Amino acid sequence: MSGMSGMSGVSGASGASGTRGVQADPTPRSFPPGTWLGLLGGGQLGRMFTMAAQSMGYKVCVLDPAPDSPAGASADRQIVAPYDDPSALAELAALCGAVTTEFENVPATSLEYLAQRCVVSPRADSVAVAQDRMREKAFARSCGLPVAPYAEIRSADDLRAADPALFPAILKAARLGYDGKGQARVTGVDEAVAAFEAMGAVPCVLERMLPLMMEVSVIVARTFDDQAVAFPVAENQHRNGILALSALPARVSQDLALRATQATLTMARALDYVGVLCVEFFVLEDNSLVVNEMAPRPHNSGHSTIDACLTSQFEQQARVMAGLPLGSTQQHTAAVMVNLLGDLWFRAPDPSRAVEPDWRRVLSHPQARLHLYGKAEPRPGRKMGHVTVRGETVEDAMRIAGAIERDLGIAF
Repeated sequence: MSGMSGMSGVSGASGASGTRGVQADPTPRSFPPGTWLGLLGGGQLGRMFTMAAQSMGYKVCVLDPAPDSPAGASADRQIVAPYDDPSALAELAALCGAVTTEFENVPATSLEYLAQRCVVSPRADSVAVAQDRMREKAFARSCGLPVAPYAEIRSADDLRAADPALFPAILKAARLGYDGKGQARVTGVDEAVAAFEAMGAVPCVLERMLPLMMEVSVIVARTFDDQAVAFPVAENQHRNGILALSALPARVSQDLALRATQATLTMARALDYVGVLCVEFFVLEDNSLVVNEMAPRPHNSGHSTIDACLTSQFEQQARVMAGLPLGSTQQHTAAVMVNLLGDLWFRAPDPSRAVEPDWRRVLSHPQARLHLYGKAEPRPGRKMGHVTVRGETVEDAMRIAGAIERDLGIAF
């Protein structure tokens, strides 16, 4: 099992060559507590960021079109407006010293507008790479990192001309796909064409399915002056395309953990990325690593850092924005994060009616911590919260997590 301590990067020149953003400012501005920090997006990631920033004395203003957003309910202020509303963006920039995002699909033009008026992290050009699977895969390869064999698909004819060796494959929409959405498993050309048309014939990548042993992810934080730290590698299990469990640290060799961490730091520096970045990897049966995708924000697999590490991924995000030194990523206890989806609210005897789960069954395990996101409307597949289970070892935490899942009736 890999060790619990986080890993620090080394300041200096970028790693691999590749798509680069604006050169990092060597003298970033520092904002004292009491300063307003801005957030584009009102989801649960923004809610947890808000709580972390407020615990350090900062005020948070959220810009989100939903008046009942989870982050907006926790923030000191919310501007209810679309992400590309010029007057709302101007109001946010005038109020805040720095602005960040909690999801990758925010309009790049909004980030560019804000960057002319206040500190923005991550930058628009860094986010743009992660918004498009074609650019993302090309970028990873430019860093000298392997990706699954793939073809860029812009028409049904591209599928008909694709290398037969790519099948069986996963067809993935190039933009706006997450949690298994915008993806389809296909065994041949006819299935692929049908799936492509069902997706609206939007640009896609056709990616060969690989013999996987597991998936892991690495979260790093990087400042404007190229200080970088990495959290321990997480081990992820998915169900129906959505993360179900994440164990920290991953049960992998030290060598594999080091390779995944160094690859993530290489990508962050080559992208000149500032903020919190997650990179997901496939671990193949031969113990090799393949880059799957990256998320330019805190990540679901890093939620256990709140309860298991000296500094959470959300506090790191606030530190980067405020121009403060990064915190230690050392892990002090093994942990397993269990996602709580809206399906839990729709159970027998009347699955058509939402009923609050009995959280006493979760909290009867003293090692468990319950985090609910304040979403008013549960829906199947919607992330409503998570439970972090701490243990002497990952195996111990995994055993308790399994008991909690059985108590809640989570289907395996």
